[in-house]
Amino acid sequence: MKQFFLILFLGLGFFPTRAQAPRTWNSAEILLNLKKLNVLGSVLYIAAHPDDENTRLLAWLANEKSYRTAYLSLTRGDGGQNLIGDEQGVELGLIRTQELLSARRIDGAEQFFSTAYDFGYTKSTEEALELWNKNQVLSNVVWVIRNFRPDVIITRFPEDSRAGHGQHSASAVLAREAFVAAADPKMFPDQFRYGVRPWQAKRILWNTFNFGGANTQSEDQFKVDVGGFNPLLGKSYGELAAESRSQHKSQGFGVSAQRGEGIEYFKTVLGDPPQHDLMDGVETDWSRVIHQQTMPKGSGATAASNTEATDRLKYAVSIPNSIDSLIRHFSFEHPEYSVPALMRLRWALMRIGDSYWEKRKLAEVEKLILACSGIYMEATTNEPYAVQGKTLRVTLNVVNRSGIPMSGSAMAPFDIEFGNKLTENKPFTTSKTFDIPANFTSQPYWLFHGLDGGHFVVDDQSLIGLPENPPAIDIPLNLEIEKQFLTIRIPVQYRFTDPVMGEIYQPLAIAPPISISAGPPFVFTHLNNKKTREVRLFLNAKTKIDSARVSVFRYEYEQGKLIKDSLFLEKNLNIPANGVQTYTINTDSLIKSKDQKSIRFLVKMPPAFSDTPLSFAVRRIEYSHIPAITYYYLDKISIINEDIKTDGKKIGYIRGAGDKVAESLQQMDYEVSFLEEKDLTAKTLRQFDAIVVGVRAYNVHDWLNNYHDILMDYVKNGGNLLVQYNTSGFSAPMKAKFGPYDFVVSRNRITDEKASVDFLVPSDPVLNWPNKIIEKDFEGWIQERGIYFADQLDPAYKAILSMKDPGEENAQNGSLIVGNYGKGRFIYTGLVFFRELPAGVPGAYRLFANLVANPNHRKKNGSSK
Repeated sequence: MKQFFLILFLGLGFFPTRAQAPRTWNSAEILLNLKKLNVLGSVLYIAAHPDDENTRLLAWLANEKSYRTAYLSLTRGDGGQNLIGDEQGVELGLIRTQELLSARRIDGAEQFFSTAYDFGYTKSTEEALELWNKNQVLSNVVWVIRNFRPDVIITRFPEDSRAGHGQHSASAVLAREAFVAAADPKMFPDQFRYGVRPWQAKRILWNTFNFGGANTQSEDQFKVDVGGFNPLLGKSYGELAAESRSQHKSQGFGVSAQRGEGIEYFKTVLGDPPQHDLMDGVETDWSRVIHQQTMPKGSGATAASNTEATDRLKYAVSIPNSIDSLIRHFSFEHPEYSVPALMRLRWALMRIGDSYWEKRKLAEVEKLILACSGIYMEATTNEPYAVQGKTLRVTLNVVNRSGIPMSGSAMAPFDIEFGNKLTENKPFTTSKTFDIPANFTSQPYWLFHGLDGGHFVVDDQSLIGLPENPPAIDIPLNLEIEKQFLTIRIPVQYRFTDPVMGEIYQPLAIAPPISISAGPPFVFTHLNNKKTREVRLFLNAKTKIDSARVSVFRYEYEQGKLIKDSLFLEKNLNIPANGVQTYTINTDSLIKSKDQKSIRFLVKMPPAFSDTPLSFAVRRIEYSHIPAITYYYLDKISIINEDIKTDGKKIGYIRGAGDKVAESLQQMDYEVSFLEEKDLTAKTLRQFDAIVVGVRAYNVHDWLNNYHDILMDYVKNGGNLLVQYNTSGFSAPMKAKFGPYDFVVSRNRITDEKASVDFLVPSDPVLNWPNKIIEKDFEGWIQERGIYFADQLDPAYKAILSMKDPGEENAQNGSLIVGNYGKGRFIYTGLVFFRELPAGVPGAYRLFANLVANPNHRKKNGSSK
């Protein structure tokens, strides 16, 4: 994989990295990139999460100023909420990674990440830096700076509470410290073994803002108008920014375009303050290389070295004139006319003796050569997966669409000479089947070794910073043009035709011959004094399994190591490719002790299929706005040993913005019906013991506000209505339209998942029936206690719980409120059940069972529990 690092990190590949047809540029894009050849400046923008970046500024820097521009997001946004689906944690991070890459393809910047994990909202810089392991993440930021070598670094946030989020302010602290540390050879010296050297940026600036109720801008700050129009792109930078930002669909960040003047403000953090330009004091043209060549050499220089230096200077001096000539003579109708001059420019670049700018500008020139030549190259397969240890048939297609003289060869595994076959507009197509090594993997590199506290473990230094893996498999292609050879690596992609969407390209994933999954996700040993009797094991074959003897083990896995296994099933398998074999297993054979927390499965196969035990499930995430995502995980069935009692059977669920609460209710043996707008009638609602409204439902369904009266009538007539959290903006808190009495949804939250919880109304049924809720029920919670609490309550509501984060003076009482109305009950809760129930937190199940239990049943049964 190190072999690919240079190609991706330095931008040498012309091809898109993910799920797109091979990229082509039109003549306007070619001219824009020709102009960039004469610009040698670079800017690195740093913040904490996907969607933190200033896309308008990035678009302006990359396309108006032509600087090499990149965004370093410290995290992948794993801890956010998901507006488009039910993915959480690392899965949400995978989605948001691809959304950022989609944004960068629009605004023209590059994308980097550190290994920091987004563990959710935090109220202090200190907490974020402690959980991330400050020194570890600081080394990542220094590494990216030393590789990228920015002239100017820009942060989105300040280092104090105005950042609004502990991870925001922590990103500013790390950026400032990295600005200094990257230039210090004593800081992280092990990095120098990988080819980087100390780098001192000219300045670090804070891009001040006016949003979220905080205005940090002032007229004495340095400012720039970035709202211009780019005629080559046919768009203003405000329009590009809106398209880019609207890629953050999982966060609901679609925005309208801004046109006309757009002023950005900057405050100097370290370095010389800019007076006239962001790049004041920085040579951003070829003079920076020419001046480097003319610096006095040591007195020990030989005649040969002096001659070499003279030659380097000669080539460096010639480059800007060559580029100017290319721009002047560029033909929009015949871009291929520029190829000979580009090849001469390439020859000169390889001789300037500046390793960084030589590699960078060679990457840009080689992209332009391919774009101007009109060559089309793709390597595709009709299989979505390549299987470890098996074969894959790949078709290589090359079309010389401009007719310029070229020849070439495909290296291993094709080993084909094109010779004179690349004639104008005649496709050259060939196919070959080759072996997939058993140790190949397409697992996202940051997930390979998992998490260590607040950061991912990545043991390959060359991968740190990369937004995603190099292509799973690629085909090296040598092209000879103008007596020079270009080596291009063509990623193998899965191509198919959808009857609605047409031709689709997706990344090729590599999968084991069999993946293992199991269900249900939880085994309850004391649910209504009964035990889950059976679980199912699924063996999913990615290749044909023919009369293979397999052994299935129950095993335990701790701290990345297999510590115990026991055989309980041996079978001869016959499964077609992409088929599934299901086994139903009694839990008595799987649960060996009352302290056991989970059940995991391991499969051993004959060496012809796999010479190592297989224990991973394969998950594929698909949304239309991003490439398909495939990753592996160790599936398990969690064991919930605590006593849980339920009351009622039928639950009506109004889905919100993607949560797994309804599925968790089904695991508790409730009958869950999913309600849509047409179902919200008095007749339909009265059949349910409880109605549950999913997270952010009022944020995503405008029509819900039209059914307030019907829902309230349901409550008034004895119903039990539970509304989970909805989001509220900084500038306009959401007014409660979903309860019988007034309250507002605030932005109050408790971020410490271990925060102590006090019971304000210990006698209320939600704490007593059908389960007696005690302090222990709040143990083992993950990420946080709750978000978007109720505030400014009408006196008719009761606040049930009180809690506060460490270091705070005032407790918050809006995490769970109850209001009796007519014969029924209304509940609003900001407690994060959408995280706790899928994580198998026993106390969360016990409390949620109480919230959906209609208190009228208790009265009818005369219960005093």
